[in-house]
Amino acid sequence: MTEEPAGAAPGKTPFPATEADIHLIQRIIPHRYPFLLIDKVKEIVPFKSAIGVKNVTFNEPHFQGHFPGAPIMPGVTIVEAMAQASAVLVGISMDVVDRDLLVYFMGIDGCKFRRKVVPGDVLELQVTVKRGGGKIWKFDGRATVDGQLACEAEFTAMMDLRG
Repeated sequence: MTEEPAGAAPGKTPFPATEADIHLIQRIIPHRYPFLLIDKVKEIVPFKSAIGVKNVTFNEPHFQGHFPGAPIMPGVTIVEAMAQASAVLVGISMDVVDRDLLVYFMGIDGCKFRRKVVPGDVLELQVTVKRGGGKIWKFDGRATVDGQLACEAEFTAMMDLRG
């Protein structure tokens, strides 16, 4: 007799993917342009960690005003991108694809910015679960460009399945 992982329905794999492309991301989180800030999530280890990827491009709307002539990705959008990668990790971990998951920030602690993020950069969003499994999850996040730390933060979020 094989043992099912905790929370799994009999005969069903609770973790359908170790990587999420843009199509799967949109089946997990409700964000859409211009506020969908991740392009893929890779190396998903359910209930543990994942790496989101954001290809930073000049045509993003925030670069029109932040700053004209010197485009820099706003820090709040870097933190939001980490949160979106975390939400995809939760969606895969809890098998809530196509289940109308909403995610709400509850807290952001120890946030520090170390490097500018500019068009042409590939932002890697390394997120690690500190606590989770139910509605409230806590994460460590690190955003890097070419191995250089751009941002780090600890954040807490509430996962809410509508309907």
